Amino acid sequence: MRKTDKNTENQLRQLLTDVCNEAMETYPGFQWLTHLVNYDNFPASLRIVCVFDTNEQLSDFVATDGKSALNSLIEQQLQAAGIKLNKAANHIRYDTEESCELAHQGNWAARLR
Repeated sequence: MRKTDKNTENQLRQLLTDVCNEAMETYPGFQWLTHLVNYDNFPASLRIVCVFDTNEQLSDFVATDGKSALNSLIEQQLQAAGIKLNKAANHIRYDTEESCELAHQGNWAARLR
């Protein structure tokens, strides 16, 4: 990893930690988020995964327009850091601990591949 990639990674981690903390306080059932990126194709390769505890909590979140609000928050944080995405919503995915447990026996590494 190049030095500039490390700096970008640190910046991403910090801003996504801030988003995560806010989401945990705001959205019932929100558990954590992570990101995946190939720095040879950054920012186009950036993927952010937001994880809720149960499928029901995720459904409630989507039904109350939380997805739009959280997508906007993520996009604002990325833009403030100078990271511009053509359509941020295409880079953000939502998932649940419940679905991972059912499909991958809780193995997030396999699920995120």
